[in-house]
Amino acid sequence: MDEETQMDRTDMFDGLEEIDHEQFEGEVERRWGDGDAYKASMRRTRRYGKGDWARIKEEGASVLARMAELMAEDARAAGHAAMDLAEEHRRHIDRWFYPCSHEMHRNLAAMYTTDPRFEEYFEKRAKGLAAFVRDAIQANEARRRNRQ
Repeated sequence: MDEETQMDRTDMFDGLEEIDHEQFEGEVERRWGDGDAYKASMRRTRRYGKGDWARIKEEGASVLARMAELMAEDARAAGHAAMDLAEEHRRHIDRWFYPCSHEMHRNLAAMYTTDPRFEEYFEKRAKGLAAFVRDAIQANEARRRNRQ
């Protein structure tokens, strides 16, 4: 990023997950390609180097690990700790990918339990994590609305 070197799309996701990101490119482009969030994400991620992707992965994994810990401790998804982590998750997306409003985050969270691919991503970390994260994000969005 500092060197303004564009990264090849095949290298962009090295080390992130064992997912073939190319298999989803067409679907993502069809569903969201005309949207501002998609365009912002493409603009931002094209410039990231391997170090950036390592930080992105580390930050994201940290949030999910702490969410899984809360869930294992029988914390409430609508509790302050889970909602604070949901806010950290939203800011992570906002910082690295695209402007992510609370409403957009809530809509994204709905896919965590309705799209089997998203659900699998969370569930391989801890059973029930997809619903816990979704519920924490929804509670965080409601908390923000109530503050207005």
